[in-house]
Amino acid sequence: MAMLEEFKKFAMKGNVVDLAVGVIIGGAFGRIVDSLVQDVIMPPIGKLFGGLDFASYYIPLNGQAYGLPLAEAKKAGAVLAYGNFFTILLNFLILAFVIFQMVRLMNRMRAPFTKAEEEQQAAAAVVASEEVILLREIRDALTLKR
Repeated sequence: MAMLEEFKKFAMKGNVVDLAVGVIIGGAFGRIVDSLVQDVIMPPIGKLFGGLDFASYYIPLNGQAYGLPLAEAKKAGAVLAYGNFFTILLNFLILAFVIFQMVRLMNRMRAPFTKAEEEQQAAAAVVASEEVILLREIRDALTLKR
């Protein structure tokens, strides 16, 4: 029973819920970027390289013919699927760039709030230091009376 309560406390923390939302949105966003790369960016690149689907470019390692589709070439033996790797790498680079831009935007939007928070903390530190100074003066005055 204690473990269930501990798990409930853990699952209800704000960070866990935020993480879950981020994972779900990230998965959906990843599919959007995947579609962008495979359906919009890679077809013109494939056309440039001979009109084939760039993701199906490979180097046969077991003596397969070059003209086979990638799936059939894989069935016939090992292949070095550099076109598929390039497509996935491009997906990653686009996704990383977009996430970087989003974080950058969020940091800019958050900056006025953090500056205000810093000013409040500095003001609180000044107030605390004034209190400390007054307490020291009282202490010193009491020690002089003895």
